Amino acid sequence: MSELRVLVVGGYGTFGGRIVALLEDEPRLTLIVAGRSLQRAKHFVRTRRPRARLQAAAFDRAADVAAQLAALAPSVVVDASGPFQAYGYGLIDACIAARVHYLDLADGSDFVAGVGVLDERARAAGVFCLAGASSFPTLTAAVVRHLAQDLEQVDTIRAGIAPLPSGGVGENVIRAIASYAGQRVPLRRNGATGHATAFGEQLRFTIAPPGRVPLRSRLFSLVDVPDLRVLAELWPELESVWMGAAPVPEIWHRALIACAHLVRLGLVRSLSPLAPLMQFASSKLGWGERRGGMFVTVTGRTAAGAIAQRSWHLLAEGDDGPMIPAMAVEVVIRTLLEGRAPRPGARAAMRDVELAHYERMFARWRIYTGTRAES
Repeated sequence: MSELRVLVVGGYGTFGGRIVALLEDEPRLTLIVAGRSLQRAKHFVRTRRPRARLQAAAFDRAADVAAQLAALAPSVVVDASGPFQAYGYGLIDACIAARVHYLDLADGSDFVAGVGVLDERARAAGVFCLAGASSFPTLTAAVVRHLAQDLEQVDTIRAGIAPLPSGGVGENVIRAIASYAGQRVPLRRNGATGHATAFGEQLRFTIAPPGRVPLRSRLFSLVDVPDLRVLAELWPELESVWMGAAPVPEIWHRALIACAHLVRLGLVRSLSPLAPLMQFASSKLGWGERRGGMFVTVTGRTAAGAIAQRSWHLLAEGDDGPMIPAMAVEVVIRTLLEGRAPRPGARAAMRDVELAHYERMFARWRIYTGTRAES
């Protein structure tokens, strides 16, 4: 395609702003920065110095979405708002009806796992609708493919993300965590769908890419992300999947674990009313090393029957790590500009970005990766 109009819903927010920052050097793009506040959209646009054309717009998904799409006439819609745990598929429905491609950064496992109900309609319309085009599950799936490329089967997958202190995770992410902390979440366990308590299970892991100073050992807690369910679509033989997050400082993390325990015991219905306080604590409790990271481990069997365990480590220095969740969207948009679109259909975004795509982007930032193997 010679030119694209990309509507970024939530374009002046934490993740939407990063998507704009990654794409604004491309003169063939018109980036429509949209949200419920036109004034905030205009202010964000005024702060940029892009080569792309930036346009501020109001967009309210609670209003007539079809009419708003018709007025803005995008080629692609990127939903970077949220929390997706509370959303239906109204925006995707409208995009399919308008024959507009769609991507989102959804972290809601039900939302991402269920988007396939729209697959037939999306294929008939000739558009792709990719849910969860972010670190979980897009990057996770790409890494597992890399680690398991010579394995006969994959038995277990574990992964975790270690954000920066005051890493700017965004208000909607905090609201999502508050909504599910202490609640039972479905996940792959013992070869079938089981359940566990979000923030009720922990492990320690040291992220250590070869040749780099390791990230200090972090405490990871189980979080409700799409990977817990959708990775089994790619590896049906999976015995278990575990995904964690390691917020810092650890004292704040342990307080969150304690509150989640109250929910699990039924003493508190939900942590949602505490979301504003959690957002304040996340933004103000910011001590610790200014580095972040991610890990993925895979256990499986080789063709000879030997058990193999491999791990992939990512270390991000300074403020570069928070750009990673937006990178899958950048890959898809730039691929579209080259005239190569993902195949039509509605699905979780697990097959459309490879680790090689990410590695080319990591090279532009202070982001370092490496693998370790143990047989």
